[in-house]
Amino acid sequence: MNYEAVWITGAARSGKTTRLIQQFHTWMAQRERQTNGGTEPPPQGSGDIPSLEMPGVLVLAAIGDNRIDLVDRITLATAGKYPVHSTTPLGFFETEVILFWPLLIQQLDLKAQFPLRLNPENEQELATQLWRAQIDRAIAQSAVNESRFVRRVLDLLQLAALAQITIAEIPTILEQGLGGKNGELPIAPQTVGEMLQQWQHWCLERGLLTYGITTGLYGQYLLPHPTYQQHLAQRYAVLLADDVDEYPAIARHLFEVLLDAGVQAAFTYNPDGAVRLGLGADPHYLEGLATRCRVEVLATPAVPCLSTELGASVVELAGNPTFFAILPETIQTIQTISRAQLLRRVAEVITEAVQTHQVDPQDVAVISPGLDAIARYSLSEILAKHQIPVESLNDQRPLTSSPIIRALLTLLTLVYPHLGRLVDRDAVAEMLVVLSQQPSSSRARLNETEEENPADRAGSRLATRSALYPALIDPVRAGLLADYCFAPHPDRPRLLAATTFPRWDRLGYQASTAYQGIVDWLEQQQAQLEQRLIPSAVSLLDRAIQQFFLGGGALPFDQLVCLRQFMETAQHYWEISDRLRRRDRSDASSVRTISQFIQLLQSGTVTANPYPVRPMGPASNAVTLANVFQYRSSRRAHRWQFWLDAGSPRWLSGVDALFAAPLFLQSWSGRAWTATDLMTSNEQRLRRILLDLLGRSSDKVYLCHSDLSTNGQEQTGVLLSLLNAATPLESALSA
Repeated sequence: MNYEAVWITGAARSGKTTRLIQQFHTWMAQRERQTNGGTEPPPQGSGDIPSLEMPGVLVLAAIGDNRIDLVDRITLATAGKYPVHSTTPLGFFETEVILFWPLLIQQLDLKAQFPLRLNPENEQELATQLWRAQIDRAIAQSAVNESRFVRRVLDLLQLAALAQITIAEIPTILEQGLGGKNGELPIAPQTVGEMLQQWQHWCLERGLLTYGITTGLYGQYLLPHPTYQQHLAQRYAVLLADDVDEYPAIARHLFEVLLDAGVQAAFTYNPDGAVRLGLGADPHYLEGLATRCRVEVLATPAVPCLSTELGASVVELAGNPTFFAILPETIQTIQTISRAQLLRRVAEVITEAVQTHQVDPQDVAVISPGLDAIARYSLSEILAKHQIPVESLNDQRPLTSSPIIRALLTLLTLVYPHLGRLVDRDAVAEMLVVLSQQPSSSRARLNETEEENPADRAGSRLATRSALYPALIDPVRAGLLADYCFAPHPDRPRLLAATTFPRWDRLGYQASTAYQGIVDWLEQQQAQLEQRLIPSAVSLLDRAIQQFFLGGGALPFDQLVCLRQFMETAQHYWEISDRLRRRDRSDASSVRTISQFIQLLQSGTVTANPYPVRPMGPASNAVTLANVFQYRSSRRAHRWQFWLDAGSPRWLSGVDALFAAPLFLQSWSGRAWTATDLMTSNEQRLRRILLDLLGRSSDKVYLCHSDLSTNGQEQTGVLLSLLNAATPLESALSA
């Protein structure tokens, strides 16, 4: 049987993924005919079990969201006849390392224990503790930020692993690439190597895996192993890899092993993609796989897009200010003096277009090189007033931005001893408001017993605006209770009876009853804690969720996402803590673990995306807000695009790469990375951004520019030449 590999290349929206799926369907149809001796396959439901004859199919996508979309499209195109294993490259490496962990135990002489993956926040915390001496010396030598310094060193390990470079080679690469300039990494390259060796050894001794360590184990020990390669060839006969311009160098080595084993493979590649270049991707190295494949070039866009006619002119204008061109009215400008005016004007243009049925909200995207919280909030609020939904793409916020999470953390400090320094009166007041929220049915029953006065209703309205349900303890009463009934103490802070407040009669029946219920519940948990009836803080948090939030089932989706992420983080944190206590025979108490957990979340390290991957119902018809990286990664396309902050220098110099990332590309020259190299890289990146965005817009692009940025600085970015060549919106309207 003749197996083949296909390399499908083309720009954004040229039909690469569609062609990939078509090729897969063709191969499967051929296999079915050969399996059935040249006859048509038996109809579904005939009683046969064709899955036993079906080959293993490995489907890879650059990121998780794209993977879901790709699998859905494959399932729809093939009527779900062929089971596939879909994942991302990093997800595949992790699964394989865990699956073949016994093989690695033999090779590396590790302790026989099931491996646990470290979340990035745990990785950061534990590495900081392990490297304390080196960190203190680095801080003493320069004003380096501790958190950024630790993250930068850990990222070097991941970059090396993705490029199949050993830790021992990292110091040499840094020495050659940085040219002795260590302002951003104020320690000797040799020390970096020693720190990473120490970290990897410490983790493997305890069966802990990070993304960097996992990838390194896969590339250096598992993938080259003959036994593993034999199992890999037996498991998969078909490989589909979409958007390989976003894959790391190690992925090419995996693909070559599969191709050598004779699998059928199809790859898609976008020459103007490379969104993850600087984050471990090595598109130029992956492109070398094309020499082993039958190449198909999709030169014609599958759908109309602006890049076909305007791509070359826009790129030339951005890169050569002396180039003269007049852009057509498909590219227009919106210009104001201040950024606040710009945000309002952009929202007005979108609102008018939606209300006059020129476009639907889902046809509009607002894209910026750095979409800050001010822009997200302002645009969302203005559009919401006109009933226009907004989807803020990957708007990951710290878990502690949720009042529910802050309330649960405060609750921990009131049950467990020695945590009093982590709580204050404001936190207690907020907790009382949040924990006293009740579904409307409960609220109605309590209303029958007491009629609120106008002042009560005003406070209730204030609470309702920020609450999931009307709060039985409004912010005013909560503040009074925190002032008079909260007894701070470093070891045992507690809530006193409501009668401690001299005018407790002013609280009202609802607030008094709700407050006493919270106090009684806390005292009950403290009593059970003393009797050792609470296994861990995770159990206590689960009890609180059941008690005060009905198990979470009645929460809005965004709050439910935060709550789920919070509980997953807590459970993972205690699992890692238990492993370390058993391994190191530490006397670390549960209270110290809780204290570290609370401080970790209060630092804002752990985030959750408050929106679903795919909004459903009316929310699916929403205006998209995203920064350039998020938008390009999502592979979305819209009729209208608004390029916000078109005059910002971040279009050219925006940072979306890890420290020293160019030094870990297979094409790196081995010479020091200079300012000239950086400028060349930024210009190439800008070219890819412009072509990719234009390829994802079919009707209009609005260049949105304010003379002054948020901090009052004049904006003189590289896209000003486009602004000068485009038609102002007001001129287009008057014409």
